[in-house]
Amino acid sequence: MPADPTPGEPASAGAHAASLDPAASGGAPRLVARAALRDVPWEVGVAKPDPAIVVDGVTRTFGGLTAVSVDHLEVQRGGITGLIGPNGAGKTTLFNLLTGFDQPNSGTWSFDGRPLGKLAPHQVARLGVVRTFQLTKALSRLTVLQNMLLGAQGQRGESFWRALVPGTWRTQERQNTEKAMELLTRFKLDRKKDDFAGTLSGGQRKLLEMARALMSDPKVVMLDEPMAGVNPALTQSLLGHVKDLREQGMTVVFVEHDMDVVRDISDWVVVMAAGEVIAEGPPESISQNQAVVDAYLGAHHDAPLTVEEEDRVLAEAERSIARQEHADGEVIGSDTRREEDR
Repeated sequence: MPADPTPGEPASAGAHAASLDPAASGGAPRLVARAALRDVPWEVGVAKPDPAIVVDGVTRTFGGLTAVSVDHLEVQRGGITGLIGPNGAGKTTLFNLLTGFDQPNSGTWSFDGRPLGKLAPHQVARLGVVRTFQLTKALSRLTVLQNMLLGAQGQRGESFWRALVPGTWRTQERQNTEKAMELLTRFKLDRKKDDFAGTLSGGQRKLLEMARALMSDPKVVMLDEPMAGVNPALTQSLLGHVKDLREQGMTVVFVEHDMDVVRDISDWVVVMAAGEVIAEGPPESISQNQAVVDAYLGAHHDAPLTVEEEDRVLAEAERSIARQEHADGEVIGSDTRREEDR
């Protein structure tokens, strides 16, 4: 916790300007991101110095169940924001809404000041916001290289008439292939370029999906549980690649359950529960937040029982045991009678 100024105190414009200067922060993107958020209060819906994504009043219901209800949320540009919460908190649903895979019942959200509502997923991706999925979407019957080429945008050969004139797209196709191979080499998948994507391990498919997302030169990368189902041998590799996205100036938002991972790579953490944002702050602040502890463990997880509550719990347990013994006795008696009838 910073000593001066303390969380909750607004930072001056001059302090923020200095914190955003790479030279003043050693030039490292991680230090720049941390410095930019250093004086931001640890409050839900707090304004960020330079938000890339802004969410206002977004709600999504399924029947009578409210899956997402976010009043206001801002994602800092150039940093890594971790999105955590118990199962069913609404994290993936929020991802789906922000990237066009689902539409909300109400609310607005924008990227770089441009509204994203009503846009299809491919339109959102063209603006620079791409995502990966918890269950990877690699096309199994295409090779690794072919999967990569699908991520390139503005391909001239996709036009029916231009496809008939190879001279109009061959140069671009060669450039896209070179770019794909550079990314595959970076993700250590270059030796797999001619293998079908369906033959890759779960961790390798995660790497492929992340590499394919980078083919479109995104500004924001949203990762839905990138470490889920990945063996320990590849986990560190994936972590390194996520950090590298920030080093290249991209904004990263990721869903994760492993708090060690969250603490390791996050600059800011957003906590959801029952569809709502219940806490925001740097990684070290989250474990200190009682609302977060209650969301994961229950509001009365550590409260001692009163004498009356203890007596009531014991009495209910005794009644349950008695009912079970009575039921078991009836079953044994019934079995005995059937044996005697025989």
